[in-house]
This record gives sequence, structure tokens and C-alpha cells, in this order.
Amino acid sequence: MKTHVTHSTGTLKKLAGVALAVSLVASVSPVQAAIGEPEKADLKLGFIKLTDMAPLAVAWEQGFFMDEGLFVELEAQANWKVLLDRVITGELDGAHMLAGQPLGATIGYGTQANIITAFSMDLNGNGITVSNDVWETMSQHIEKEGDKPVHPISASALKPVVEESRANGERFRMGMVFPVSTHNYELRYWLAAGGLNPGFYAPQRGDTSGTLEADVHLSVTPPPQMPATMEAGTIAGYCVGEPWNQQAVFKNIGVPVITDYEIWPNNPEKVFGVTESWAEEYPNTHLRLLRAMIRAAHWLDENNNANREEAVEILARPSYVGADAEVIANSMTGTFEYEKGDVREVPDFNVFFRYNATYPYPSDAIWYLTQMRRWGQIAEAKPDDWYMETAAKVYRGDIYAKAAQSLIDEGLLNAEDFPNFSEENFERPFQGKLIDGVAFTPRQPNAYIDSFEIGLKGTDTP
Repeated sequence: MKTHVTHSTGTLKKLAGVALAVSLVASVSPVQAAIGEPEKADLKLGFIKLTDMAPLAVAWEQGFFMDEGLFVELEAQANWKVLLDRVITGELDGAHMLAGQPLGATIGYGTQANIITAFSMDLNGNGITVSNDVWETMSQHIEKEGDKPVHPISASALKPVVEESRANGERFRMGMVFPVSTHNYELRYWLAAGGLNPGFYAPQRGDTSGTLEADVHLSVTPPPQMPATMEAGTIAGYCVGEPWNQQAVFKNIGVPVITDYEIWPNNPEKVFGVTESWAEEYPNTHLRLLRAMIRAAHWLDENNNANREEAVEILARPSYVGADAEVIANSMTGTFEYEKGDVREVPDFNVFFRYNATYPYPSDAIWYLTQMRRWGQIAEAKPDDWYMETAAKVYRGDIYAKAAQSLIDEGLLNAEDFPNFSEENFERPFQGKLIDGVAFTPRQPNAYIDSFEIGLKGTDTP
């Protein structure tokens, strides 16, 4: 089901007239003049009902799109595949995307289309949840302080449950949101770090199930359907963004066992994606979209998250995420609840602007590409240069820099809020170590791939 966020035509025209009048009398800086007026002012942007679509909602609600002369309709999409397909066909001008989607499309995994991103929407924001039955067994194998589990929890605690399922002739199933999603790779990373093989893809053989040699069988479930699918017993756990982990706690049907912040602190999450051809046809429009979203991301994080309560109220509306405000606030305001009542401080669970969150670093792209190769979505070995070139083609820091610099020049934001655009800006700063202790070496992607105990190496093919 699609939901829309828009004004009546009469209201939009009235607001458009006001915006145009203001723009005509306002002084324009040289950089702003260089950007120029939007080539296309009426836009339709897609999103999935997750809290990390917040920069889009905030840009709309705070008038940042309107400040750029853009009249935007935000439309919720049924799932990630539909969203990507509609961007490719032009039904959507752009969308909130999984960070791996522009990469997967560009290299031709699933659907081939040249998609780029010049804006990282957030860091962190995901969790892995298991059913109450699974947690009952897992919790017996977890170290505790007092009556509370010690975090982070290793997937090795899940092994007895998986082995019991195998002994009973059953497959142990978990859900993720899309084959090239952060959630798929984070869930696989966590499982493999705990000694469980999440399975391989073999597209060259026509097998895109991702379950070859799997100890744990992963399947796709749209984010809002995760809790109900687990409650029905179809899956025993899942990896998803908020608020759908906290929803399991509120419904008393499951326990989040780990957040992606614990798997890899300040990991990249969603991006804003458009087709390369769209960006070339509407360069000013693209830059103005980026300006609005950068301002929205800054608003979300400014003054130590002072605006988060207001953001929760916005996101709770049916036209955006549509979950209870209390559920959204559980993670959006700097806490996270594991077992019922086990509420812990996680101030960086959702990061939208600080730590240079919005800049599309090439290292982000390279990490996703290494995981695609590790699990067989990239069927053949590629040289290191291929990873570098693909990252540069898809993750467009050059476009981002133009938009951000214009905001700096106008005094809307400060230079210290951004990377130094005269430098290379290859590797994302402020990141912690991955849960397995394996060092991520983005300049040597093949060496990184070969360093894992579980996964394809060298010229391996599944």
C-alpha cells in the first residue's frame, strides 16, 4: 500500500508563489547563483517506513525543500525492489535506498541500472532480533553481569539452537530485508563471526537464494512485516531497522540481541539514490535536494539531539513510519531496549549528521562490495582497482561537496561541520572496530576478503 505526503494543489501553488517572491528579492551568493534554479521543481521521492527516512520527512516538514524551490511529494513504497524499479523507470525522481542498492544495480546484480548516491542518510540504526523461544535457549550460553546479559552478544550463543533445528531435520530461518541490504550483510557478518555459515549466492549458476552450504537460511521480508512474520513462526529472527526491533519488545514476541552499532560502530546505513542519467539531466535540482537533506540531517543531530522528540512525533504519523511514538522514541532518542525492561543508553544508535555521516565515502562502497564478493553475489574475483573504480563511479562525493560548500558559503552551516573538501576523503572517519576484530582495509579489498575464516577467497566460486 502506498501512502502520500503532499499538500492540496491550491496550497502548493500559494506556497510556491510565496517562495518565488522571496527568491526574487533575496540576495543570492555567487555559489548559489552557480547552482542555478532547479530544472525540475515538482518531484516525487520514495521511501520505506523506517526511522532512517527521517531526513526526507524533516526536509519536508521544516520547509527545507521549499527553501530550494522544490515541491516534493513523499511516497511510501511497498518494498525495496518496487522502490528501486520505480526509480529506474522514472516513476520516482529519487529515493531513500539501501546503501548496497546503487552498487548492486550498477554492477548488474539483479537489475542493471546506473544508480548513484551523493548523500549518506545515516549511520547505524539496525538490530538483530530473535523470537522468545530462541532467546530462552540462547540466554543460557551468554555471560551475565547480575541478571543482565553482557553485550555485545556473539552469534556463537545461537549455535545450540541451530544445531537443535538441524538434528530435528529443520532449517533454521532468519529474515533480512533485501539481498543487497546492510541488514543482509550485517546479519551474515554477525553469524560468520560466531562460527555459523549464512550461505552463498551463485548467480553464475542461476542460484540467487543465498543458501548454498548454509547453517542459517536467510530470506527476504519487508521491514514492517518482520514482527508478524516472526510471530507466525515463518522465521526465528531477523535483522531490520527501527522501529521494527523495538516493536518486537513492545509486542512481547522477541528480544533484540545486538545492534549494528555493536557489530561495527558508525557503520554506513541508508543513502539517497537517483539514476545517473537523472542527475545529469537535472544537476541543479539534484544539488538543491542535497542541500535540503543536509540541512535536515543537521537539524536531527544539532544541540545533542535536541530535536529528536519533535522528530519522533513527525515519524509516528501514518504518512511516514506510522508506528507508535513510544516505540520510535525507544531508539530515536538515544536508548535501546533489549529484553523487556533492559533499557540501555546508546546515544549513537541513530546518527544523521555528526561524524560526517552525510558524506558518501568511497570506503563505504568498498565494504559493501567486499561483502558481495565474500558471499558470492560477485561471482568472480575482481582486482583491487575494480573496487576503487566502482566506488568512485557510484558514491559521488564531488557532487555532495558542491552542495555542502554552497551551504557553507551562505552561512547556513559551518565548514567545520564537514570534511575538508580539498582533501581526498576516501575512508570514513570515526568508525570503531568490527565485532570479529578483522581490520577493514579499504585500499586492499582483496586482502580484506581473504582474511575471513568463513567466506569466498581468491578465485573461489560457490
